[in-house]
Amino acid sequence: MSGGADRLPGEGPDRLPPLDPASWTAEQRREAQAIIDGPRGALISPFVPLLRSPELMGHAQRMGEYLRYRSALPLRLSELAILVVARAWSQPVEWAIHAPIAIKAGVAAASVDAIAQGRVPPALPPDEQAVWAVSVELQRDRGVADPTWAAALQALGEQALVDLLALNGYYTQLAMVMNAARTPVPVAAQGGPAAPPLLPLRAPWPLPGAVPGEG
Repeated sequence: MSGGADRLPGEGPDRLPPLDPASWTAEQRREAQAIIDGPRGALISPFVPLLRSPELMGHAQRMGEYLRYRSALPLRLSELAILVVARAWSQPVEWAIHAPIAIKAGVAAASVDAIAQGRVPPALPPDEQAVWAVSVELQRDRGVADPTWAAALQALGEQALVDLLALNGYYTQLAMVMNAARTPVPVAAQGGPAAPPLLPLRAPWPLPGAVPGEG
């Protein structure tokens, strides 16, 4: 298979590196400033390549701001889902940024390590199990099985479940952009004390039918 398979995500030169702010158009400046003035506080890595399409970036960042900071999912659960997406796409920037946040928010380090290795996390609480299962099935199977859906609906409720579906899609979009652009991991996120080792690339998914504690 040719194309993107010749290099792993993050390998090779950055195809869409940071633009000199002095060269920004008025639209780029306006959309970038909205990110800088928001809860992120800076034009962080995913938006560096997207700045080439400032209106798209603006719409994307507003959706992301809701999903990351104001959704019906608690931070612990949204960060767990982001890690599943990062693992599915072997996306090093998403992993480096969100693994420490997930651990700080209360996701067990053993669960984070299992996701990194493509294994089933052991002994997840019911709400984390629901988020993990929905996210894995979406990324692996492109759908959600009836038993998984029913369990997630009971654990999360409709609004949080819909937000979880959208969160998977949003971070998949960012993963696609950064993988294709070869966006590098920010230096500040490399080797942080709370971060597990950078995720091994192309780890297998858990086998269909696997249950927590196996694998």
